Amino acid sequence: MIRRDPEHEAPVEPSTQAAAAEETDVVVVGGGGAGLAAAIEAATLGRKVVLLEKNERLGGSTAWSVGSITATLTPHQIEAGILDCPADHDADVPGFAGRWKGRDNDELRRLLTDAVPETFRWLLSMGVVFFGPMPEPPHRRPRMHTVLPNSRAYIHQLSRRARKLGVDVRTGCRVASLLARDGAVRGVNYRRSGGERVILARGGVVLASGDYSASPELKAKLISPAVAEVEPVNPMSTGDGHVMAMALGAKVLNGDVRLGPEIRFVPPPLLGLLRALPPSRGLALVMKWSMKHLPQRLLRPFILAVLTTALAPSRSLFTEGAILVNRSGKRFTDECDEPALSVAGQPGKVAYILLDRSVAEKFTAWPHFISTAPGVAYAYLDDYRRNRKDVFHRAPTLEALGDRLGIPGVDLAETVARYNAGRRDGRPALERGPFYALGPVKSYVVITDGGLAIDRRMAVLDGEGRAVDGLFAAGSAGQGGLLLEGHGHHLGWAFTSGRLAGRQAACRALSPPLETPAAH
Repeated sequence: MIRRDPEHEAPVEPSTQAAAAEETDVVVVGGGGAGLAAAIEAATLGRKVVLLEKNERLGGSTAWSVGSITATLTPHQIEAGILDCPADHDADVPGFAGRWKGRDNDELRRLLTDAVPETFRWLLSMGVVFFGPMPEPPHRRPRMHTVLPNSRAYIHQLSRRARKLGVDVRTGCRVASLLARDGAVRGVNYRRSGGERVILARGGVVLASGDYSASPELKAKLISPAVAEVEPVNPMSTGDGHVMAMALGAKVLNGDVRLGPEIRFVPPPLLGLLRALPPSRGLALVMKWSMKHLPQRLLRPFILAVLTTALAPSRSLFTEGAILVNRSGKRFTDECDEPALSVAGQPGKVAYILLDRSVAEKFTAWPHFISTAPGVAYAYLDDYRRNRKDVFHRAPTLEALGDRLGIPGVDLAETVARYNAGRRDGRPALERGPFYALGPVKSYVVITDGGLAIDRRMAVLDGEGRAVDGLFAAGSAGQGGLLLEGHGHHLGWAFTSGRLAGRQAACRALSPPLETPAAH
């Protein structure tokens, strides 16, 4: 029997006034990488599929990502003469766990590392182009592949395939609740253009609705009230699928695991250069050839325009002496502890990274970089001066720097003097002009890793560990306690789990018409 969670108000069954239900084989909730993979797999097996996306465009967090996918046995590895295997990949992944070590789902991790090589080839078959592999320790061998020209290429190619297979893609459709009867999920109730509609699904429903980094309520409940105040990278990741499944008694595993809070520079006024490129295969092939054959000195300006837009400042900035100040010129945290959590509580939720000449001179060459994409390139202070004039500030004195930032210069000078006099951690004083500020920076939750409990079939489990009949989950919604630290594992899981969930829902599809669940 399906049990409702009294803490959530999402209705399980439609009202008697709901519109007449339509029928299909599989309903997929979410139009990101996991959802499109599920829809394609189910449609490939001949099932009638409806995909519902609450936004006006497909993409989800996949389209927001850097775009890397980590896999072994790829054509790229083979061409490079790299001998690798899924078992070694599986053995290396725990090295990324850090403070979360010991909380992984070993079964799902092995499922991912075994299946992602085939998933990679599946993406290639749809026209997705990759560059790599690139190293990322503690991986013992290069396994990270970056999509070209940008992460929107996934959505571009997969949506084309989905539509070609006859998937009914509907945008602007927010699923409000799951419909259940006799212990099974039978469909969904969704809203479109102000009205409520019902779709029944013979094979079941796949939740591919993303994470909950943009849900203050779920972050407060599963992580902490402090993290609930931190902004998300993707403002549409509101955990809708988590809430609907929890209303049926499903549970979330590793709810407190997340990437972030993380300090990042505010986005540039215009769309980043790389993300502005059209996600065409032709352009991707030109970029791949260029990255293989052109000298790095010619490619570096292009690559650095991307790095200075998308990545977080290095922690070493602070260990080498930089400090954080807010809009009032006040230092408000220990920068070497967890400064990202403190930034969210400052005026405007912003701060500035303050450097003097001594610190600035260090961050002009290896090994002192401002930001990096592993295996791609490093960005130094001069790269920010050239590529991010909106966040690069320089002045001969602290008073003059404060004027440029709109901060009272006297207050800024007093803050630095107080810091210099009270240092106890061996960090250098900030006393040599000119002085620099990088920012504003904000604190972001990049992604939350708490996912609904699932089994190897991607079936959602209830509080007693039993499969909820007709309900499957993939991607961040169906992470099942799996840790996906390191680059390229979230996307690998999104596409792999999406395919598995779509296949399972397709195989469950029933031939007799479904009866609309009756109201209580």
